[in-house]
Amino acid sequence: MNPLIKFFRTKIYTAVFLLVVIMLIGVFGFVMISGYSWIDAFYMTVITMTTVGFGEVSPLDDQSKIFTIFLILASVVIVGYALSIITEYILSKNDVEELKHKKMQKKIESFKNHIVICGYGRNGKQAARKLMAYKKKFVVIEKNKEMEARMQLDEVPYVIGNANEDETLITAGVERASCFISALPNDADNLFVVLSARQLNSKINIISRASNESSYDKLKFAGANNVILPDKIGGDHMASLVVVPGLMEFIDNLSIVGKSNINIEEVAVEKFYDSKKPKTIRDLDLRKKTGCSVIGYKDENGEYMVNPEADMELARHSKIIVLGRPEQIEALNSEYGIN
Repeated sequence: MNPLIKFFRTKIYTAVFLLVVIMLIGVFGFVMISGYSWIDAFYMTVITMTTVGFGEVSPLDDQSKIFTIFLILASVVIVGYALSIITEYILSKNDVEELKHKKMQKKIESFKNHIVICGYGRNGKQAARKLMAYKKKFVVIEKNKEMEARMQLDEVPYVIGNANEDETLITAGVERASCFISALPNDADNLFVVLSARQLNSKINIISRASNESSYDKLKFAGANNVILPDKIGGDHMASLVVVPGLMEFIDNLSIVGKSNINIEEVAVEKFYDSKKPKTIRDLDLRKKTGCSVIGYKDENGEYMVNPEADMELARHSKIIVLGRPEQIEALNSEYGIN
């Protein structure tokens, strides 16, 4: 809970407590001093505290008048205090929400080379969880304001707005982002968003979701680098569980989301050495230093090679894919300062 809200709630509890105390004093006072019944004493206490101006149940003697004066003065102070605290709390709650949004926007503005996720549905949420597991900076764009509470609970940086509007994309930092994931349920919306993102950032890597295969070529033409068909992937995966169940189970274990279950990393060659003379996989000796094994290589043109030879020279601007247990991946990150 926000400390400011907690502070105001404590003050409200104090004000309510004081109101109850002064009311009990008033009731018992009128019973003991004026000899009223409990109902009449409660009635007199209420009209005295609220200063509505009704007449007394019966004429008051001098002692009762002195007590009533004390009750009026105390009630004015306590009721006024309670009303001011409640009003301040209501106003501060709105201010706190505004401060939260300003703080989040400032955080988003500090991001660079981050990922923008458009849509926080099933696919968007899964993408966010994976990126959080890999400690990647990202921002979610979500049109549905009802999802705001869910994103706050998940501690996800977000922007509430329509991704079809350039202003919303700019607020999320698309111009500074390195990757854009469009995970909207409607293919037409994805197409429009991909076009807008590509126009704002010509170098950004765009990955889009598609429901229909007919939308694949259109999204690629609009500027998407990769188009994912969740239904097709799901069907292929289920069929693979029948054909090669053991292999798929192994792959699934590599894909579990969670900080302690990251088993595969793709690392730029520049992270391992800064000399102009190229090194080989054997020269890196990652197996001995960290326990990780090199299982793939991506050259500067984006072409992949599975299980590269140990004597392969690692060209600049290329990447290697390493496999290892969570503690081995952590050792790799520590050894070479990989974030």
